[in-house]
Amino acid sequence: MPKIALLTVTHDPLGKNIKLFKKLQKEFENIYTELYVTISDESSITLLEQFQKTKFIVKVIPKKGAAAARREVVSLGLSGHSNYYHYCDLDRLLTWGINHLEELKLLTSNLPSYDYLIFGRSERAMNTHPEEWIETEKITNKICSLELGMNVDITAGSCLFSRESAKYINDYSKEKMTDAEWAMIVHRIAKLEIGYAPVEGLEYHEEINGITRNLSESEKWMSRLKLSSIISETAITIGK
Repeated sequence: MPKIALLTVTHDPLGKNIKLFKKLQKEFENIYTELYVTISDESSITLLEQFQKTKFIVKVIPKKGAAAARREVVSLGLSGHSNYYHYCDLDRLLTWGINHLEELKLLTSNLPSYDYLIFGRSERAMNTHPEEWIETEKITNKICSLELGMNVDITAGSCLFSRESAKYINDYSKEKMTDAEWAMIVHRIAKLEIGYAPVEGLEYHEEINGITRNLSESEKWMSRLKLSSIISETAITIGK
């Protein structure tokens, strides 16, 4: 069995994912040789306690945004012994596990032939997302695809990478958003091979993947546009 560790992060003050996590916990423990999670200090105490009952190595961190949480979990994962790491935002992982568990098992049953494998969304999975996500992420994905020289969906919140890649990410990651940054660190700085795989499991379900803040329609579009701009800029500048 290949040694693939799970790296995930969560900020869940309302504990909305507790029930689903409890349902899938054993499945995750069977899939991965090691499991690591960083959880914000503003998250539900009940969720934290649930994690602490499992095989997950848990680190509580201050809420400083997704990028900081992702960097923390990479560092945490490097304390273990795995050859490869599957990073996936927890809400994405839960969606994947509850709807496409066999696909998740298949993708983690063999080591990839790349040092960094970007998991993107199939056309069907992409079309489950809100319109403001789809339209703004088209721009991000186009820019990142041009920079990598291959068609990719970079903003789906999941990737699989080698321990060597993890060390480079740990040393060089510092940007506000990591979606394109990590791939560019591996591509331009480490000069390791990047691959791409579209999957069904990274689909969108409002009750799991939706934001908890109340925003107007125009605010939703503006928020996604800002994210697109930040991620796109990192795709162009990192490692040059």
